[in-house]
Amino acid sequence: MLWIIVLLVVVAVVAYRFRVPLLAKILGQPESRVERRLNRRKD
Repeated sequence: MLWIIVLLVVVAVVAYRFRVPLLAKILGQPESRVERRLNRRKD
């Protein structure tokens, strides 16, 4: 049971670290465009 929780945490950290290339691949958008959208200030 513990290894499942550890695995989920590791997967979440890796997905967060590589969110720009992952989102670009999933959405079919250029990485620069995805990065701009993620870094946009929230008003």
